[in-house]
Amino acid sequence: MKNPGAETQSVRFLMCRPEYFGVDYVINPWMKGNVGRTDREVAAMQWERLYEALKSVAEVELIEPQPGLPDMVFTANAGILIENEFVLTHFAKREREPEEPQFKKWFKERGVSVHLIPPNLLFEGAGDALLDGSGRWLWVAYGDRTSLETHPYLAKIFNIEVLSLRLTDPRFYHLDTCFMPMEDGYLMYYPGALDANSNRIVEERVPPDKRIELGMDEAVDFSANSVNIGKKVIMNRCSSGLRKRLSECGFEPIETPLTEFMKAGGSAKCLTLRLNEKTSVKRTAHSTVATRKVKMEGQLIDSHLMSRVCDSIIYGGGAFQLHEMRLGRKRNELSTAEIEVSAPSEQALDKIIRKIIPLGATPPQGESADALLAAVGKNGVAPENFYSTTIYHTEIRVDGEWVSVENLRMDGVVAVSGKTARCKLFRELEKGDKVVTGGEGIRIVRPVSEYSRQETFSFMGANISSERRAELTIERIAWEVNRIKNLNGRLVVVAGPVVVHTGGSAHLAQMVRDGYISALLGGNGTAAHDIELAMLGTSLGIDLRTGRSVEGGHRNHLVAINRIRRAGSIAKAVENGELKSGLFYELVKNNIPFCLAGSIRDDGPLPDTEMDLTKAQAEYSRLIKGADMILMLSSMLHAIGTGNMTPANVRLVCVDINPAVVTKLTDRGSLESVGIVTDVGLFLSQLVKELKIFSN
Repeated sequence: MKNPGAETQSVRFLMCRPEYFGVDYVINPWMKGNVGRTDREVAAMQWERLYEALKSVAEVELIEPQPGLPDMVFTANAGILIENEFVLTHFAKREREPEEPQFKKWFKERGVSVHLIPPNLLFEGAGDALLDGSGRWLWVAYGDRTSLETHPYLAKIFNIEVLSLRLTDPRFYHLDTCFMPMEDGYLMYYPGALDANSNRIVEERVPPDKRIELGMDEAVDFSANSVNIGKKVIMNRCSSGLRKRLSECGFEPIETPLTEFMKAGGSAKCLTLRLNEKTSVKRTAHSTVATRKVKMEGQLIDSHLMSRVCDSIIYGGGAFQLHEMRLGRKRNELSTAEIEVSAPSEQALDKIIRKIIPLGATPPQGESADALLAAVGKNGVAPENFYSTTIYHTEIRVDGEWVSVENLRMDGVVAVSGKTARCKLFRELEKGDKVVTGGEGIRIVRPVSEYSRQETFSFMGANISSERRAELTIERIAWEVNRIKNLNGRLVVVAGPVVVHTGGSAHLAQMVRDGYISALLGGNGTAAHDIELAMLGTSLGIDLRTGRSVEGGHRNHLVAINRIRRAGSIAKAVENGELKSGLFYELVKNNIPFCLAGSIRDDGPLPDTEMDLTKAQAEYSRLIKGADMILMLSSMLHAIGTGNMTPANVRLVCVDINPAVVTKLTDRGSLESVGIVTDVGLFLSQLVKELKIFSN
């Protein structure tokens, strides 16, 4: 027989008769429901027709089928042969592993150089590695069946450029099920099976007039899983629309039904392996795959950090290998792990690293580089690849030393000057500032005690007596609030208007009088409704004692705002005796600072409301500095804004009747966060009762 790697005029394929073919197990979505349902006689007839169709235009060689190997008929998965170099497959599914020595033996007997990839990597041959029609590069997929890390090996072995594509639809588990390079640089493919970055790569390499995009109906017919020889396209089925598009591009579709093989997840292309791929004379080994190691340390299992890191890598379009992991034998004993993270490009890898840094990923000891810095070119505008800060304690490596970031808050950037690193907002950046970019030289330092899981409690829950659990939680919160007071700590309250509507403002006023509250944050409505209640006995026109609307009460909040505007400020209204009670009366009388951040919907507003949001944000940041606990009461927007500028080690207590608000606040990433789903008025009433017990 001729050397299968030699150049010949005829196209040559390897096939395997379906003597033992059947769906005997489930290793892809197509096999589900089809175990034992294939008709071997029909399969043999369909295979024979494909074999004859190929023999009329190409040479076909056969490998002997083996009992117990029903998928050996899909020879495309044997490996990939370019010239005289063959890379043997390493199957992801154990059911197909026995095929590997059969194919290895066949190629070795014919004098072909057989290459094995590292045993810890996966590769499923020409199912996931397809030579472009021009012969200049190799399209290689990664996902469940082929490891991203194999791509540089293929580039080196074949001395060719490898373009990495990520498969995202489990129905199209191999690249050849949805992607078909064709003669003259054409490409027939289903974009929905690839991620956005892969589609961008395809669009950069293949001109629009050369791209034949398949619809979903054509994709699930395995139209892309066809065999292209010259201008002929041999396929299972061709829709009328696809037939027209192929004809317009000069191709002749030839239908040969392969429905029995589709039950196992394959069609024409899967049943063949090209033995003499046409390559370009000028080729250069190149792969953009980038790899970096990170280390994890902490309660990796209990806190779900390990699974979150792995998910972030996969969802970010990357891949990972776990090189080393040591699990703590006790609950409080640390676990450690070393992970090798890979991505299709350095840029993609940087994005992934930036995602997992807040989860505690750090460079292995002695392997960290200094943080990358880029100069700000315009006031208020960060460099494109800036690192976005989180609420966690962060360190930056500068000149070989780790430096803590000062004034840390969420959604800022890190500006470095000498050995000082400081968090800045965009608007604070000045031309010439050196800003940290990428993911190198950055680490999050999280104390072991801060890996505690967040808790969410609710009244009248379905599984347990949530009311009793909420009472226990409020008791614990009261103990902590009392402890903060005794240690001269700081408790900051973020309050929404609902605090007033539910009767909770009287309890907050009591806490102010008793010296528990250090500052209060809110909006125009919180103060307006509290003052309306103090002056007119209503809140949004509702008499809180009877729960009934007061005639003409819809204007009461405007009356209250107008009176404060006439006085000049809330403090002046207290001084002149017009405001005699209420939460804001107590704040003024007890010299407790407050900040009211304005919004577009505010009535009035009150003269104390800061309508410049930049100034309001700065004042919020000033008032929460040094806080030991922040009590967030029925104010989603103000609470989220506050949470984003609060370091992760500050204790947050979020109370709201809406579970979505509580979940949003507790999920923000705070390491000391408690959520309670209940009426805020009831919460404050019970909290004050518990505080009285501790104070006595």
